Amino acid sequence: MTPWSSGNTCTVILPSLCIYKEALRSRSEHTRGKKDQQNFKTRFRLYTDRAGGSCQIFVNQLETLDKCHFNASLPLVMIVHGWSESVQFSRSNAHLIGYSLGAHVSGFAGSFINGTKKIGRITGLDPAGPLFEGMSPTDRLSPDDANFVDAIHTFTKQHMGLSVGIKQPVAHFDFYPNGGTFQPGCHILHVYNHIAQLGIAGITQTVKCAHERSVHLFIDSLLHKDKQSTAYWCNDINTFNKGLCLSCKKNRCNTLGYNIREESLPKSRRLFLKTRAHMPFKVYHYQFKIHIINEIQGKPIDPAFTMSLTGTKADAKNLVESITGNKTYSFLITLDNDIGDIIMIKFKWELPPLWGNIWDTFQTIIPWTKGTHRPGLIVKEIRVKAGETQQKNTFCPQSTDNIHLHPSQEKIFVSCEDLFQSQKRK
Repeated sequence: MTPWSSGNTCTVILPSLCIYKEALRSRSEHTRGKKDQQNFKTRFRLYTDRAGGSCQIFVNQLETLDKCHFNASLPLVMIVHGWSESVQFSRSNAHLIGYSLGAHVSGFAGSFINGTKKIGRITGLDPAGPLFEGMSPTDRLSPDDANFVDAIHTFTKQHMGLSVGIKQPVAHFDFYPNGGTFQPGCHILHVYNHIAQLGIAGITQTVKCAHERSVHLFIDSLLHKDKQSTAYWCNDINTFNKGLCLSCKKNRCNTLGYNIREESLPKSRRLFLKTRAHMPFKVYHYQFKIHIINEIQGKPIDPAFTMSLTGTKADAKNLVESITGNKTYSFLITLDNDIGDIIMIKFKWELPPLWGNIWDTFQTIIPWTKGTHRPGLIVKEIRVKAGETQQKNTFCPQSTDNIHLHPSQEKIFVSCEDLFQSQKRK
């Protein structure tokens, strides 16, 4: 299915203002009687895999269903366009997909259907925010509108008190890629790249980039069936960024897009994930948990580290992270490619030039006695959890003779279980 054009498009540089204006008009039209609504110029076009493009279906003209080769035994997906874009049968087999304002239109369609059976599924692609944020479930897309409702929020960043996309949960599963406020590759700094590719239309593309990312994420789930993006239930993006939410127990994770696991819940569930800036959007999530002991008395430091990972399929090098000393630190790392099971970690303490000079002076004026260790940082183990596989591993220093880590020094950490088995054989 693909969108088609209609006459109610709105093209301006500030999409939030456009949405606000159109929402006012939409709310006004919503109050009209059914007689007036019959005059709306709504068009229905059927897209199938048959050659020849689309076929128009007319209201109350059942013969057009036969003319268009409508097959009632197949699933039906209905795409409802937003303000600025355009795009009977078993209800439970119907899947409505609405983008922007179209998400709420799909919700209204689901809620206005009479009878005991509901629409099977409604997907909201960055449901519109203005005039819908904070409204009751009857005035927006909500989990009650279908047997199953999912939503992808990609542009909830506020401008002048408004956000293009709605921030509050409106579905059974609400996905917030990269926190939902903004999306990688959509920063205003990328406007020059868009202009180079699309000309002056690149400016508009930059503005609506994050809003439309919800559409591309859904399309991505159809095009790349071998790279489905997994999202995880979490309270907020800050907690997620610490890697504390990578659990799939008790349905705490789900697949973003068309292939989502459909499960009706009594309460909306917010799921977070990271993505790339382009298709395929999938990344691999890892939680790293490291306990740091700082032996350098009177020298509070916030060391920066680089890590290189060796996996059974590939390697990942020069992953940078800053850590505050004397604490157990948990953080999230994402990789664009699947490196398989991690079998080795190279861990290096990086120093800025100024701090390096101070460290060298400190080492020179302190006379260390023979057999003693210079004070440094102690990293006894690194715990890793892979979100996609749910596998947990603990890594220990390859050499247990000296567990101290000094500036610019690199240590190798291997699986503690493998290390134990090796020592046992000796």
